[in-house]
Formats: sequence, structure tokens, C-alpha cells
Amino acid sequence: MSEYVVELKNATKRFPGVVALKNMSLAVKPGEILGLIGENGAGKSTLIKVLTGVHQADEGQIFVNGQEMHFKDPNDSAAAGIACVYQELNIEKLLSVTDNIFINKWIKGPGGLLDYPTMHKKAKEVMASLGQDIDPTKAAGTFGMGVQQMIEIAKAVLIDAKMIIMDEPTSSLGEKEVEQLMTTCRDLRDRGIGIVFVSHKLEELFELCDRVTVMRDGEHIWTKKVTETDNDDLIAGMVGRTLENQFPKEFGQKSAEPMLKVEHLEEGGVLYDVNFEAYGGQILGFAGLVGAGRTETMRAIFGADPIDGGKVYIHGKEAKIKTPRDAIQAGIAFLTEDRKGQGLVLAQTIRTNLILANLKGFSDGPFLNEKRILETGEQHIASLRIKTPSIDEIVGQLSGGNQQKVVIGKWVNTDADIFIFDEPTRGIDVGAKVEVYNVMNSLVKQGKCVIMISSEMPEILGMSDRVIVMRGGKVMAQVERDSKHFNQESIMKAAWGGTLDD
Repeated sequence: MSEYVVELKNATKRFPGVVALKNMSLAVKPGEILGLIGENGAGKSTLIKVLTGVHQADEGQIFVNGQEMHFKDPNDSAAAGIACVYQELNIEKLLSVTDNIFINKWIKGPGGLLDYPTMHKKAKEVMASLGQDIDPTKAAGTFGMGVQQMIEIAKAVLIDAKMIIMDEPTSSLGEKEVEQLMTTCRDLRDRGIGIVFVSHKLEELFELCDRVTVMRDGEHIWTKKVTETDNDDLIAGMVGRTLENQFPKEFGQKSAEPMLKVEHLEEGGVLYDVNFEAYGGQILGFAGLVGAGRTETMRAIFGADPIDGGKVYIHGKEAKIKTPRDAIQAGIAFLTEDRKGQGLVLAQTIRTNLILANLKGFSDGPFLNEKRILETGEQHIASLRIKTPSIDEIVGQLSGGNQQKVVIGKWVNTDADIFIFDEPTRGIDVGAKVEVYNVMNSLVKQGKCVIMISSEMPEILGMSDRVIVMRGGKVMAQVERDSKHFNQESIMKAAWGGTLDD
């Protein structure tokens, strides 16, 4: 018997113009949580797809409990006991929890009819074993992201998985849900299931994992016990260099007058009397817990959600913004948190996505100026360091970090004055984060106004000139960089509803 439940040996996978995996190896023990980390484009997604039978490696072997396996498709991999909970959950929101859990694995009663009483009972049991006391007959979409993720894990438990891959499982969860997920992972480990935990959050790896494997450029760099490594070691492994400064903050020239001023913004049941000012040459950070109303504030300013009251001033003049088109014409760019759903057309090329927010600027009369599009596109690919075989690569084929850079390039093309970044580094790696921060720095240096919503406290403190803290749709505090309250404790206190004594 092998000491590993699943072992990948010397896997190589080539795509046109790219070697995604190069002699890559990975080994997971039963009852172990193995962290997997690497920059965007390091090959993690391809590795997952090879292990789950979505792609077949050109070279290399997969062993399950010491036996060599050949997966032709995901069904083969599932039959061998390998399951994956993807970052983009495969939940049918209109179907019940039971239907989601038993999809393609129905239990049938006499006469071949679906045996719902048995399935509901089993669904309730398996969800309870994952710490979720819920009604499995309800539609999955009525529950939050945390429960939907547990439904995915329940599917894996149900096929009696020997190994579960969790791909960025905490990227869209709140604090309580993350704790619940961690508890569930430890329970699964105690049941002897091997877990591959893919994350960009270093603190999660140290808190949860037994060992960690680092990938870079499709290759295995090293695997160590978590107790034998630290932040700097992991970053150096991933990036191939040490990142002396995770937050390369640069300071611009603050504009004399606010570039954006928001007064008494109201949205029924969502926003209550929101007031703030944002200046050119600065980064204004928005901190708060999940559901504090930060994104809703920005959507209201951008004309994506209707408001019930309040005024927005741009360069001192009142702006009448009813739609996103009005906002773009007023010089506002909004990089949404949901880059796949709202920021990009995934089936189109990088070239097309980069000009979407400013087609007029790339047109001569009724025709697009292909030469200008190509020149600007190549310039953005170089300056943003987008990893791609060509400007005509389909955006859906790029890694998450590179997709984020395309979104940034799209908005930089509009020549906006006010840039709103909503969770700009969510789900991207340390190296790509620094590149995003450098884009922000260059905007600030040009005198632009940057507003950044972030749930990562080190990012807020590392990059902001001033911080607005929100809770329950209200502004709780405004903190300047040189204030005694510019620290994690004070900002968290305000986010939980406490007041800061000035």
C-alpha cells in the first residue's frame, strides 16, 4: 500500500503556446490537509483539472491508493474517489438542497421513481454532519454562500471521496463562514479524508494545513511541513524572489478640492445618510465587515442601483447620475468585485475586452481603429504584465489575476478621473497583488482619485491615505493615515459598531 491516498507524478500538460504543467508532482496522505499555493498562472487550475479528469496530462501518472489510474473524464475521477469544490460553485440555485446533493446520483424506489423521503433524510444527515441544520427541501439559492459551499462538500462526502480539492474556498465567505469551513475541513481530516486546500491567503494555510506545496510556472518548487516555513519563505517560493514590500505605497499630490463629494446618500433599507469626500492624488480605503454597505454605496454612486435621496458632486458640480453610462461620461470607472459576471465578456478576446468601456475613443466614425486598438492593447499587456500567448487569447482562458488586470486595462482606457476598485485583489496571488497596487500608485501619481473597497485589513492600512469605516449602511468613522486611530484595532472597533474617541 502507498502512504499516499492520491499521488500525481511528473505530469506535463501543454496547450497551444503554453506549457501549463511541467514535470509536476503532488502527493496527499489520507487524513492530511495539504496547502497548495502559487501565483496566478502558476498552473494550479490545470493541475486541478488533470486530477479531476477534465484534462488529460500529456505525460505523467496518477495513483489512487497506490494503483495507477487513467481518467478519461470527471466521472472516472469521481468514481476513484476524487472530488473538487470549485471557486465558482456548481450550484443549481432554483433546485432544492437535496436535488443539488443527489444530482446524477438519485436514489430510486420501487417502480424506478425517485425516493425523495430517503434522499431528504440523507441530505439532512450529511448537512448536519457538516454543521448545517437546514431544511433540505428548500431551494439552494435561498441560502448564503457558506451553506452553498457546504452543499458542494456534501456532494463529495456522499460519493465517499478519498480526497477533496478545495479551490479558493474562502474567497467569497464572511468571517463566521470561514470559521465553519475550517472546522469542517478538520472534521473531514479526522475522518481520514485527504484535502488539497488551494488558497492565496497565507494565514489560512498556517492555520489549517499540515504541509504546503508551492508551484511556480507549472512546476513543483517545494513541499514542506507548515511548521518548517513562514510567510517570506512561501512568497519567495511562489514569486522566485522575496517581496521586500507587500504594499508598495506611493504618495501623490492631494487635490485642493474633493474630486468626489457624496452628501446624504440614502437607499431604502440599505444606505443611511452616507457622507464622504474623496480627493485626487489619494487612495480612499473603505473598510467594514461583509454586508456593511460599501459595495452598495459605490453601486449607488455609479448609477447601478437607484437612490432615494442625496447628492453626488464631481469637481464641485452636482452630477445627475441615473445609469452607469451617466457615471462613465462623468469620469467614473468602477472595477466590480465580480470580475467574471460584471467586469468581462469571458468568451471574447483580451483585445475586445480592453476597449469595451470606451468604444467611441477607439473609433474613427463608424469604424474601429484596429491599429490604435492593437497598440494600446499591447501597451497594457506589457505595463500590466498580463500573462498571455497573444492579445487575441480568449479572456476566459486566463488565470484570475490576469483577468483582473484586463478589467483594470479596460477602465484605464476610459481616461476616467475617479477609479473605484471593489476588492481589487480578491482571489489573486501576492505577485499579482503588487502589480495591481502599482497600477493604483500610477493613477494616484497622475492626480486621479482612487477609492478602494477591501476586506483585507493589511491592504487597507498598507495602501490607503484615508479610511472610511462602514457598518449597516452607515459611515462609522473616517481615519486619516497620520491619525492615532490608523491601526487594525481602531478600524475593527468601528466596523463592529464602536466609536473612536478623537
